[in-house]
Amino acid sequence: MAETATTRRSRLTPEREAELYEAVLDLLREVGYDSLTMDAVAARTRSSKATLYRQWGGKAELVARSVRHHKPVGISVVDTGSLRGDLHAMTTRQDDCEMEQNSSLMRALGTAVHSNPDLLAALREWLVEPELEEMRQVVQRAIDRGEVRADNRAIDYVLHMIIGAFVARTMIDNEPPTQAFLSSYIDAVVIPALVA
Repeated sequence: MAETATTRRSRLTPEREAELYEAVLDLLREVGYDSLTMDAVAARTRSSKATLYRQWGGKAELVARSVRHHKPVGISVVDTGSLRGDLHAMTTRQDDCEMEQNSSLMRALGTAVHSNPDLLAALREWLVEPELEEMRQVVQRAIDRGEVRADNRAIDYVLHMIIGAFVARTMIDNEPPTQAFLSSYIDAVVIPALVA
């Protein structure tokens, strides 16, 4: 599917693609996934609906690709020389304002996937699987350095822990996730689980 999508999008300049993705995220924040329509995206971006379908195939892929495009540089490219350093570097990829916006967006999409299997599939392909692979690389470097035992059962749950903290902070503490919160969480929960 990724190869097909790349072929379909080949006519768009990177700048135009970025404009479209930003417009989709703005609309998502304004109306939510269920009320977002390709007609609204076409109107907002001054594109034809046919072009949008030709480039992305449908709303689910367009939304998932927009979220992926908006994510900062992957954690796997950061190598500070320690697991703790790499995970803390992850918390500085977004400022607190961006984290709050993205947390709200992810909670809304998390709700929408329950009634939209196409969205779930697209988010898994364009967001979840790439994030899992990046986290595997970070953890593998830690294993190679001798920081983490290869048989540690927590390895398979690192992304679950971090996403859980990111998404649940508002619900549990009535506060948005912040760099300080995530850094503290990494030190108190993630690192102890991995180096145990």
